[in-house]
Amino acid sequence: MNKIKILWVDDEIDLLKPHIIFLESKDYEVMTSQSGTEALEQIEEESFDIVFLDENMPGLTGLETLSEIKEKQASLPVVMITKSEEEYIMEEAIGSKIADYLIKPVNPNQILLSIKKNLDHSRLVSEKTTSSYQQEFRKIAMELSQINTFEEWAELYQRLIYWELQLEELEDSGMFEILESQKLEANTQFCKFIDREYPTWFDKGAEAPTMSHTIFKEKIVPEINKEQPTLLVVVDNLRYDQWRALEPVISNYYKKEKEEPYYSILPTATQYARNAMFSGLMPSEMEKLFPQYWKNDTDEGGKNNHEAEFLAEQLKRLGKDYKHEYHKITSLKAGRKLADNFKTQKENELTVVVYNFVDMLSHSKTEMEVIKELASNDKSYRSLTHSWFKNSPLLDIIQQARQLGFKLIITTDHGTINVKNPSKVIGDKNTSLNLRYKTGKSLTYDDKDVLAATKPKSVHLPTINMSSSFIFAKGDLFFAYPNNYNHYVSYYRNTYQHGGVSLEEMVIPFVVMNPRN
Repeated sequence: MNKIKILWVDDEIDLLKPHIIFLESKDYEVMTSQSGTEALEQIEEESFDIVFLDENMPGLTGLETLSEIKEKQASLPVVMITKSEEEYIMEEAIGSKIADYLIKPVNPNQILLSIKKNLDHSRLVSEKTTSSYQQEFRKIAMELSQINTFEEWAELYQRLIYWELQLEELEDSGMFEILESQKLEANTQFCKFIDREYPTWFDKGAEAPTMSHTIFKEKIVPEINKEQPTLLVVVDNLRYDQWRALEPVISNYYKKEKEEPYYSILPTATQYARNAMFSGLMPSEMEKLFPQYWKNDTDEGGKNNHEAEFLAEQLKRLGKDYKHEYHKITSLKAGRKLADNFKTQKENELTVVVYNFVDMLSHSKTEMEVIKELASNDKSYRSLTHSWFKNSPLLDIIQQARQLGFKLIITTDHGTINVKNPSKVIGDKNTSLNLRYKTGKSLTYDDKDVLAATKPKSVHLPTINMSSSFIFAKGDLFFAYPNNYNHYVSYYRNTYQHGGVSLEEMVIPFVVMNPRN
């Protein structure tokens, strides 16, 4: 194995002989240079792993040398060493992307720590992460059979996401595969929990989580006040792990005051969950009270065309006369238009923005080969969401909201899951088309693969006709018809779908943030 090669640049290099001997005793190869000009020549001729650079040298200063090193080799780690504690020097060095900043006099162990931090970082983090997850794996495995409340499931799911994000950075995929199997087992147990508990959540006085139809009344309304405008952003189809990918970007502008998971209703589909959010009603109640707005699966036309009206009706019912506006963004052009005119929202107490990008992304993954390649797994799906967001009008809107002093609420209507395994289902020509849930009459299916609602009214879903029922796919299953089965399966396998029962679809984020000064 090649030794790590260090270049140490200091006009008083002879005084550092003890440090160099110490590093050589640790099996590092150290080369020295007495000026910035000499160092630049050495970097041209040889390959180094890290550079220690004195800030105060005659001729080319440390900062000038740093600038030239970065022009030649942007990724070469440079550690700046200086006697000065002046702030402008620190800022210049940090702005030039130094790897570390040490104040003289430095001791050998500081140098060693800096080397390990920069060159052994990945290995050390990998070993620690692997060891920590192995301990956590055993804890989670024991807990899985004992979890019995919606709060515990939400907490466990967030722990699984935490470890997923930690382990995905490691080069060794072995631990990640173990986590994937643990997520699979968690979803198996979660489906049993939902099968048993979900219908009871609608009983009067029952212990129930905040859900799609109660989120507005229970969580959003208490955050709205006349002293500060509120921006509510509903990103369609945003899973909890995708929120974790967006959070660091938004945290540059907003600080998080509150984060609480809540539960999507079933089906975890936009026409059900998002209409429930804005109406404050379950689907069977929407159908009964607002037949002019509600459409069933078998009805023609858009199913989410009346969210603004549902919102207005809910506010009226709650006795809230907020000055508000509702915007649905389904294209880059519409997003840009709202961003260009966002200052006009300052007079509103509540501005609602529904952003459909993630939903479009999941459907594009099904229909476009290039998106299938770019979002082939959860890690790349998160990465694509992050990349979109950083360059989207939505980020521009959030930045403007911060400047205008808006409180920011970010949430979603439901999540989505990467479907892997088909489950055969047979229905008549009026059966709904969604891959993760079906509603219709005379459905034939495999009992072990589904959560069935043979009496839709018991879970507050519409009954399209006397014998119709709902079935929801469990875990990572998707429904496939026997006709043209193989083509259907190969087309939809490894795509992102929603409508069924899984942690990814049902446990979703609700976040309240305030502007950074």
